[in-house]
Amino acid sequence: MNQDNPPVLSVGRLYCDLIFTGLPRMPTLGTEVFTDGVGAHAGGGAFITAAHLAQLGHRSSLAAMLPASPFGELMRPDLTASQVDLSLCAPLPASEGPQITVAMAKGEDRSFLTRRAGDAFPRIRADDIGKYRFQHIHIGEITSLIADPEILQVARSVGATVSADCGWDDNFTADALRPFVGMLDVFLPNEAEMKVLQGSGLSDRMGAITVVKRGAAGATLLSSNETLTAPARRVDVKDTTGAGDAFNAGFLSRWLNGASLQTCLEAGNQRGALAVATRGGFSAVSTPVSELDIARE
Repeated sequence: MNQDNPPVLSVGRLYCDLIFTGLPRMPTLGTEVFTDGVGAHAGGGAFITAAHLAQLGHRSSLAAMLPASPFGELMRPDLTASQVDLSLCAPLPASEGPQITVAMAKGEDRSFLTRRAGDAFPRIRADDIGKYRFQHIHIGEITSLIADPEILQVARSVGATVSADCGWDDNFTADALRPFVGMLDVFLPNEAEMKVLQGSGLSDRMGAITVVKRGAAGATLLSSNETLTAPARRVDVKDTTGAGDAFNAGFLSRWLNGASLQTCLEAGNQRGALAVATRGGFSAVSTPVSELDIARE
């Protein structure tokens, strides 16, 4: 841990990710697909971003609901190895049932099937933020903010900056997001999410800084006075699950340390490249960049 790095709290849903990789094709109704690549990992945008921030030297904490058995046991190795502080987490009641994502990855594309359960994260108070001296709050998915907008007011009350990923939800509406986007310091949708939001009438500059993650095409940053782009890094893609959340950590780490916005974009792409090189959004964080076959486009 680097004591000079600002402490960060990530909040959002924690899933048990069952990840299938190397699919010859995506499943279709009435058919079956076979693959040898499968694993169980701790998932959800808040955790994956928190794990990468910890690897980057931040004191990184997570506020989420911890799944009951047997899914908690399946995720325990990742939770332990991440070195993310879980003291602000709470157990998800067993009566809520499992909170699971099945991820299917084929090349650079993937699909998800998810079951949510219960609250997204425990209540966070201003005293919690002050106790741990968090300087930044990252929200793993915008639906968690919509469900519990108090976290935004609490963060603002103690002077912490705030970022949020978007996340996909067929039931998501721009009207639900509109009251909050102007209060975000950094908003981090991917390209598909951005198109939906723009189609709903929202501006392409939503937070003070909006960063659009475009996968193999890199990333684009939009602010009130400039537009920046950074190319993706080339890597042998194994699983794109969590790549955007890893990007968030790389970008935010440099941004919180006062780096130029161009440098922040490049750092985000670097972490995203690490994530896609192995299965699971977190499992790549212990792999140094020098050990990956990465080159600039």
